Amino acid sequence: MNMEINESGLPSNYADKLGLYYTSTVSQEHKKGKGQFFTPVPIAKLMSSYSENQNERIRILDPGCGTGILTCALIEYLVEHNSNLQSIDLTAYETDFNLISISEKSLSFLSKWLQEKNIKLNYILLINDFVLDNSQYLSQKNIFPNSRELFDIIICNPPYFKLSKEDIRAKVAKIVVSGQPNIYSIFMAVAANLLNKQGEIIFITPRSFASGNYFKAFREFFFRLVKIDNIHLFVSRKDTFSRDNVLQELVIMKGRRKIQNEQTNQIHVSSSSGLKDLEHPVIKSYRSDELIDFNTREKMLHLPTNDTEEQVVNLFKSWNGNLNKYHIQISTGPVVAFRAKEFIEDEYYNGSKILAPLFWLHNVNKMILEYPLTRENKGQYIRIQNESMPLLIPNKNYILLRRFSSKDDKSRLIAAPYFCNYFAADFIGVENKVNYIYRPKGHLGRSELVGLCALLNSNLFDTYFRTFNGNVNVSATELREMSLPPVETIQEIGNQIILSNNFLPENVNNVVNEFFETADILNEV
Repeated sequence: MNMEINESGLPSNYADKLGLYYTSTVSQEHKKGKGQFFTPVPIAKLMSSYSENQNERIRILDPGCGTGILTCALIEYLVEHNSNLQSIDLTAYETDFNLISISEKSLSFLSKWLQEKNIKLNYILLINDFVLDNSQYLSQKNIFPNSRELFDIIICNPPYFKLSKEDIRAKVAKIVVSGQPNIYSIFMAVAANLLNKQGEIIFITPRSFASGNYFKAFREFFFRLVKIDNIHLFVSRKDTFSRDNVLQELVIMKGRRKIQNEQTNQIHVSSSSGLKDLEHPVIKSYRSDELIDFNTREKMLHLPTNDTEEQVVNLFKSWNGNLNKYHIQISTGPVVAFRAKEFIEDEYYNGSKILAPLFWLHNVNKMILEYPLTRENKGQYIRIQNESMPLLIPNKNYILLRRFSSKDDKSRLIAAPYFCNYFAADFIGVENKVNYIYRPKGHLGRSELVGLCALLNSNLFDTYFRTFNGNVNVSATELREMSLPPVETIQEIGNQIILSNNFLPENVNNVVNEFFETADILNEV
């Protein structure tokens, strides 16, 4: 290996230097293709500090070893805080052939460091795929065969990338796949089923698993096996893995293998912007059933990180309504632009009855539908003809809601009202990046529509939404489950906004906050 790295100091620092060297030898595309982002030492040390293991002999699994930073930091912590420790059995996985020699060098240095402390390290470095190597354990939901050894601690920074449903790893993990899978959640599911009794699992991942239909099967599987003890949320998308240019909202999660019939436990939720304030986090404690409603189908994980978010979550829990209870539905726009090119027109033919308006994401802004709004290759009309009918919806009252927000948007929820008298056509078109909210049997009344649209656009709802949604996607599933106030309150909010004739976001927030007395909570300016 053509590099000069001083073999001294702590193993975690040595592993970090190896990682910096490796990064300099490969392209960003190579690392992205592998979903490979090395853990900064401060984060590795924080993750390690969650372990409470005091055994003499400890079995450790690192399913995504890399240069061994996490393993080294964990073992350093155990050496310092576990006076009983005599030997460690380590199993590590790494599939990047370019990394194997570096991983081996790091673990060899760790072994020598432990020898000086009279602690024995037995390690095996496997180049097999972790998921495929352990896929049989995904079928074991509750009971472990006694014939196999399990692990006392599993620590991991898994790869992050989406898998095709045809990928063999997605197929063997079908029990935890309910949409397009991401490899990191499959790593977590396999690891959960490799935990010893009261074994500890410590992962750093995107927080997208906390909600959404794509991770629904995973949450049901994982929360049945694991009780969460600690969660640390990194609020900044940019700072956590800045040297690898990772733009993800990440969480560290530490949990334990559940004991049968175990009731609720305390979860400590901490947060920091990124690395700079990592040593001074905001910390809150909650009962597990305050953050996860185990009685719902979705089992979404809420992550309030301060008093404001906690009070908002409690307010939503006091409401019993939702879209389904009010006979309201949400669907995704059926017009997929590249498949519907032949029907989409840029210009309106005067007096034409064969054209319907086509609404795109850029038409939808807070409480206002900007239409027509010319953009290149985004025609504002769609032809009404037999072949296009499956793409059209009846012209009636709707709320149009963006399915995606940009990373720079201040709000995750951006919705606009559409009234049926807006356009003289029997049908309208809604592009696939827009959700539409409607009453299947009947009409959304004007006050009901404006009130619900105002709520979705409010700071109150945005604050709540961010406690469980950690990505730019606005899932229809999440909105169906979202609690709503009584329908009479929704109508009153709508009436007040209509009478004021002021649909600006500032007025919308004022009206919503007055109804729920939340202006002080949200520190609105």
